[in-house]
Amino acid sequence: MPNPPKQLTVPQFAAMKGEGRRITVLTAYDYPTARLIDQAGVEAILVGDSLSMVVQGHSNTLPVSLDEMIYHAEMVGRAVQHALVVVDMPFPSYHLGLHKAIENAGRILKETRCQAVKLEGGVDQAPTIAALTSAGIPVMAHVGLRPQSIHQLGGYRVQRDKKQLLADAVAAENAGAFAVVVECVPSAIAAAITKKVKIPTIGIGAGPDCDGQVLVINDVLGISSGYVPKFVKAYAKLDGEITRAVTAFRDEVRTKKFPGPEHQYE
Repeated sequence: MPNPPKQLTVPQFAAMKGEGRRITVLTAYDYPTARLIDQAGVEAILVGDSLSMVVQGHSNTLPVSLDEMIYHAEMVGRAVQHALVVVDMPFPSYHLGLHKAIENAGRILKETRCQAVKLEGGVDQAPTIAALTSAGIPVMAHVGLRPQSIHQLGGYRVQRDKKQLLADAVAAENAGAFAVVVECVPSAIAAAITKKVKIPTIGIGAGPDCDGQVLVINDVLGISSGYVPKFVKAYAKLDGEITRAVTAFRDEVRTKKFPGPEHQYE
């Protein structure tokens, strides 16, 4: 029997761009979902601070805490055998000074079995990225729309400042980031960023020319709640299937059809 593939490392992930290999990334927030995603063969699983909205029901990503991120990431880390696991640093866990950022990122690595952290920022966060990487903590950067800065940005808007976006991506690369998420950016600008930097770009709402793509797993499965962005594609419609199954269970309990003889012990 052939040996199972080993878990993807940060250097292997970073090398995929030069090898011309497309990269797939999905979010996960719990053990069973992460296990299924990992078995499907994606290259990376992101424990995103989007869990604040997707799991906890908040209107933005700001409320989720570091302890909550670690709680969910630990479940994901135990489930994954092959994919690279990256965990979002929540607001404001990396805004409290370099030593505190290292301490918080270190907790994530020590307590979750993940291989890297992700933080939002480019030029403004370059010193933090450099400090983390110098401490041996791999960093995935995030430029374009920054959900943690939603109040400053005035909403979830497409980011069109090409000069700033290029500067942010280059600054993140120069500071030591091994990859960069590019969110809600016109396709042409995302293509320019991808051509400019040597590290992989992972697009979300940034067109087809990034080196890889990331989506929220709930959106992919069609179990989203509330607003669904233009860039989302649902590959299933599980919301209807879940409602159908629960309704059937309810009806069978009310009519004493469930449990049947096959579900009983003698």
